[in-house]
Order: sequence, then structure tokens, then C-alpha cells
Amino acid sequence: MNRLIMTLATGFYVGMIPKAPGTWGSLAAFLPWFFLKDLPLPAYLTAMFLIFIVGFFVSGSAEKILDRPDAGPIVIDEILGMLITLTLAPPSPAAWILGFILFRIFDIFKPFPVSWFDQKIHGGAGIMMDDVMAGLYALASLQLLWLVIK
Repeated sequence: MNRLIMTLATGFYVGMIPKAPGTWGSLAAFLPWFFLKDLPLPAYLTAMFLIFIVGFFVSGSAEKILDRPDAGPIVIDEILGMLITLTLAPPSPAAWILGFILFRIFDIFKPFPVSWFDQKIHGGAGIMMDDVMAGLYALASLQLLWLVIK
């Protein structure tokens, strides 16, 4: 069971890459997103909800296995954050790259309430929710910036 937990929590071991696991996890999100992006919005949102539920359980368990709170190798939260960021993303590689950059900025710098979730909520909920919030910031920023760019 620990192997399954770690496989999912680390994004099929992408999170085990020693340098910048969050960035690698965010990049890895493009693979599932590619297969999900053309789903009708309710199905896409359902997929994200299921990833959140799975992420909640496996990230909390993985931090116990790793014996570190919100350990770097846990990247299922970054994967979900990127899926949120790319919700209804414009059909342009430039928009996708911009979404990736925006998500990484919000995930790294953690403006409120991202920082609140990161610091105050522990376990699987905290691990997932700070990236959900960063993803929502990045989603809103991408949509607004794309309107300006166009």
C-alpha cells in the first residue's frame, strides 16, 4: 500500500527528482491535462475533484511515510494546481506556458490566502489547499492577462 501511496503522491515518482520537485510536478501535470482538456467542463471539474480527494489521502499518508511535513517529493498538489490553472485555458501553447509560469509564481511566493493554508492547515488538507488557492490565482491571472494580450 505504501508503494501505491508514494506512486500517486509523487506523481509517478516525478517528485523524486532531486532538484525543484514542485516545478517538475507542475510540468508533469501537462500529461494528464492533455487528456482531460477537451472534456466537457462538468467532467473536467469532476476529474479535478477526484484528484483532490485522492491527493488529500495520499499526500497526508506520504508525509507520514517520508516523516516530513509537506515533503518536496509530494507533487500531487502541484498537479492539481496546474489543472486548476489550465481550466478553460486558451488553445495556445503560449497561454499554457504563461499558466505554468503564473502557477509557479503563486505557488512559490504564496500570497494570502495561499500562505495561510500552507502555514495553518496541516496534513493532506493543507498540502492540497495551498496549491488549490495558487491554482485559482493563476487561473484568474491567466484569463485576465490573456484578455489583455488578445
